[in-house]
Order: sequence, then structure tokens, then C-alpha cells
Amino acid sequence: MRFSTASTVLSLPLLAAADVPNYQAQFDNYLGQAQTVLGKFASKIPHPNKYDPVAAAEAKAGALNIDILSLDNWKETLYGPVKPDSTTPEEWWVLITGGNKTCFGHCGRIEIAFNETAGKWALTPGSPHTALLNCEDQPVLCNSWSAPVGALWIFEILPEPAPVNIWTKRFNMTTVTSDDIVELQKEGYKSAAHLHDGFFHPFNGPLAKNGLAVPVGWVLWAFNLLPSWAFMILVSIFSRSMM
Repeated sequence: MRFSTASTVLSLPLLAAADVPNYQAQFDNYLGQAQTVLGKFASKIPHPNKYDPVAAAEAKAGALNIDILSLDNWKETLYGPVKPDSTTPEEWWVLITGGNKTCFGHCGRIEIAFNETAGKWALTPGSPHTALLNCEDQPVLCNSWSAPVGALWIFEILPEPAPVNIWTKRFNMTTVTSDDIVELQKEGYKSAAHLHDGFFHPFNGPLAKNGLAVPVGWVLWAFNLLPSWAFMILVSIFSRSMM
């Protein structure tokens, strides 16, 4: 039996139509597998801006009177108590802390000491304001500040657009107590702390002044998610493209 070329060409659409359901079923199967893999991958990505407004309100209204800083509220919070005509800076003591992934389980003691201190200051008029920045919940904000966990950042806030001085102090996280923090405040922190004037300064630094601090924070956060081997592959690809 012979087949003509014309009849063969005319029969191709019919054959394709007959095979469409099989191809569609295979496509749906592959799509489902891809979605499952992507879902598992996405579930392992830490949230870059985790914030619980109910817990934050309870921390603020409670006996400790602690503010919880986030990517969306940190600047508004720090400027909140500043009066427009004030010439005396509002003093904020901010603990940079984290969880097991960022602190490796070593921030618990300093958090307890800081909370005890905040409780004492909440009962004393004229004491500094207190706040927490959790780098595990707010990795983009911590990266935009280049803020290390386990450190105290002391902000001196004047009305905008006045520069903001920030003093940083690291404690021994295995031995620190509330008395150490209270003594630092009473004795004068400027003699023991370090004046922050770096590139990542959240108010006075060039990144902040040019609106680049948060974008850089996002980039650093994304790079931190990459395993070392993936980063090396990207560097290799980039270097070869430059060559």
C-alpha cells in the first residue's frame, strides 16, 4: 500500500490532535512536580520582614515598655517622642538580638539582662527609651544597618534633619547582667562605647542619605541565602562574561 505525500501532510493535524491529551497530561504532571519543588524551596526561605503587631503592642504596653523595631516602623518609632523644637536628644537604647540561626543560641542572657533593665527604666522618669531589633525576624533591616547581634546601639535623636549620633557597645553575652547595662548608662556610655560613623550608618551614612540602605539590605539578605557553592558559580559566570 502506498501513501501519497499530500495525504500524509493532511493527516498530521489529526495525529497531533489525537496526541494533545497525552502531552497535556505530561505537562500537567511536570508542572505539578515543579510547583512542589518550588513550594518546598520557598518554605525554607526565612521571612525578610516578620512582625507581630499584637505582640509588639503587648511589649510596648507592658511593664517593660519596649518597642519592637521593623523595616516599616523603625524610623517612625525612633522619632516618635522627639519634639519639633527640642534641643536635647531623645536617648534610645536598642538591643540587636536574634534567634538560633543568627545568634546560635547565645542571645538569651543579654535579652534577659536588657529586659530587666527596661523594666527598671520604665519605672524611672527621664530614663532612656528601649527597643529590640531581632535580626532573625528583620534580616533586611539588620543588613541595611550592618548591625551585629548581641550589641547595644544607643541613638541620640534630634528633630530632623539634624544628624543622629549612634554609640555601639558589645557585651560578653555569657556573663552580662542588668547591672552592667544600668552602670553603663549611669557612668556615661560615651567613654565605653564606640561612636558609629560608618558607611552603613542608618541616618548619616552615604547609603541612607542616597536612599540605598534598604536596597543594599535586600541584596545582602539574598546573597546570605545562597550556599557557598552557588555563590562561587555566580562569581565564575560573571568573571567569564567579563573576560
